[in-house]
Amino acid sequence: MYNKGLYNNWVPKPIQLLLIVLLLAVVMPIGGVYTGNISSLVSGTGAMTEYFMWANYATTIGMGACMPVVLRIKMRFKVRDKMVLLLVLLGLLSYVNGTTLQPVIFIFTSLLIGFMKMMVTIELFLPLMVMIGNRGMFYGAFYTFVLVMNQVATYYAAEFALIYNWQQFYLFTAVLCFILALIHWIFMHNKYFALKVPLHYIDWLSILLFISTFMFSAYVYSFGRQQDWFNSKNIMNASIAAFVSFALLSIRQLTLKRPYISFKIFKKNNVQHGLFMLFWLGMFLGTASIQNTFAVGVLGYDQLTNTRLSLLMIPGIILAGILAIFWFKKEKPLKMYILSGFAAMIGYAIIMYFSMVLEFNYDNWYLPMFLKGYGMCSLFISVWFYTLDKLEMDEMLAAIGLVLVWRTFLAVGIFSTLYSWFQYRFQVTAIGDLAVYMDGMTVTPQNVAANMKTIQLNAIIVATKKIFGYIILVGFGVMIYIASHHFGAKRFQYFRFVRVLGGKSVIARRRLRERKKLLEEIKDAAGPAV
Repeated sequence: MYNKGLYNNWVPKPIQLLLIVLLLAVVMPIGGVYTGNISSLVSGTGAMTEYFMWANYATTIGMGACMPVVLRIKMRFKVRDKMVLLLVLLGLLSYVNGTTLQPVIFIFTSLLIGFMKMMVTIELFLPLMVMIGNRGMFYGAFYTFVLVMNQVATYYAAEFALIYNWQQFYLFTAVLCFILALIHWIFMHNKYFALKVPLHYIDWLSILLFISTFMFSAYVYSFGRQQDWFNSKNIMNASIAAFVSFALLSIRQLTLKRPYISFKIFKKNNVQHGLFMLFWLGMFLGTASIQNTFAVGVLGYDQLTNTRLSLLMIPGIILAGILAIFWFKKEKPLKMYILSGFAAMIGYAIIMYFSMVLEFNYDNWYLPMFLKGYGMCSLFISVWFYTLDKLEMDEMLAAIGLVLVWRTFLAVGIFSTLYSWFQYRFQVTAIGDLAVYMDGMTVTPQNVAANMKTIQLNAIIVATKKIFGYIILVGFGVMIYIASHHFGAKRFQYFRFVRVLGGKSVIARRRLRERKKLLEEIKDAAGPAV
């Protein structure tokens, strides 16, 4: 017997929806580390920040590694058995993180959490998609909810660390997972989703090569600044290992009958342009690192106050989600919606550029964080929709892991790394420029030590302002590109006078159009599953 739903038939529909929302609220924000409590992890374990940055990247890599095989795993096991086991394992991994002091364990558990989290998430996509019915509207509702929950989880991770200690939030998450496992053991049906498929077609060696490629890359992003980039032997070896792993992964896909990932979709126009836009989205999302430097290093915010800034993005996220739902419901072209997202990000950068002063007030954060929240959510929805639009199901499943890692890890990691390097270089230059004032007149030799902190803070401000200035310039270039891109619309239309010579050919063409339309509707219903 098969059942494409999640719960027993006797469970009322409102209760089913409530259980799905609870699962999303707990599982989607879960991770090996939370950006809100990284400073507490560093002080509590005595390990370097770079280890926990690496663990944060590992969660995304685990999600990307699971994507190409997630549908096969979904069809292999009964729904209740798989869901309960995954929730128990997620709870155990959170418990391990809450009781260990070894940063390497955080990295390993983060990778597993990302892998398992994607298996749970795929179970929730299909029922929600059936309820909503439109892929674009589904993205609008889903990404809005997930991004809001991520900001809330980040804040409460920091609050738990301040009030109790950093272990308590992991233990709290573990308890929530165990409770959900018990609830779903009661309410879920114990049937297969569809025809049972074997697992021996999964190429586990390709999965290992995929993970090693991006884990070595994450090591370079995380430890590059601390080890002076390519002057470090470890960074050089990790870069070579990442390149070799990706080369072996690519070669292996050419020899497999059922390849783990496929590079065919990257020849499509919308995928190429979508990846290009996701790359520049990473430029704006990477500003979180320099924003934290300004908030904590210059303004002197504690970790909880700094994390509270992420909550200020929630109104913008909600507005972007509501607008997306109406946008896709009316089937309006994507260009203006994407343009509004990048415009909001540039607005955020412009405000931050002119706000680099020591007297910056907390109330001044409301507008830039609102714009950042709107831009992030709108671009997550629209660019992701455009990138995966008009792809066949097999193509989408075979390459979406790479697209996910590109969007959330590679693009953000590249710009975060560049910003940290440029900020250091610009600070050195700024201190040299400010040294001209230590000439015995503006700042006397006796007052140099007393004014050194102010000089250093001004150097940070100058460096951060210069980075935001370059972001604004590049952002306007991206806006010009968005305004000139066609987004799949016909650039030229002309009337063609067709002379119908036979009735049969007209009927055949009409049937082909109807069949194509039907296939598109089926694909739209299946697309959000990934």
